[in-house]
Amino acid sequence: MTTRQWSLTLDARPRGVHLVTREILDAVDLHGVRAGLLHLFVQHTSAALTLNENASPEVRGDFERWFARAVPDGAAYFRHRLEGDDDMPAHVKASLMGAGTLLPVTDGKLALGTWQGIYLCEFRERGGPRRVVATLLGDA
Repeated sequence: MTTRQWSLTLDARPRGVHLVTREILDAVDLHGVRAGLLHLFVQHTSAALTLNENASPEVRGDFERWFARAVPDGAAYFRHRLEGDDDMPAHVKASLMGAGTLLPVTDGKLALGTWQGIYLCEFRERGGPRRVVATLLGDA
């Protein structure tokens, strides 16, 4: 059993759902792992990681429009506003999506479906760089 761990920083992005599969793969070394799991964890309370359809940019826009409607900025029922009107909505959205995702590794590659990609969901207008911890467990 092999265990490896990396810390990486994703560049700051505007609010939205951003495909980061290539950045993740460039930062981790899956070589030599016959079967395993790669866990990705974003160390922030206003961003999330998820796996979804990577072919059509419309999917990313649809996610953003749904979130904007489901958890609107500046809603009167939010009391926590220390960092602005997008602060508490970003926390709610991040909790709904989750801070991490677990992905299978087969023969040194992510075993993703044809149309799947890893997304960083940025829920703040100006969230800044996002730290991700990647942990690999597997058999060589």
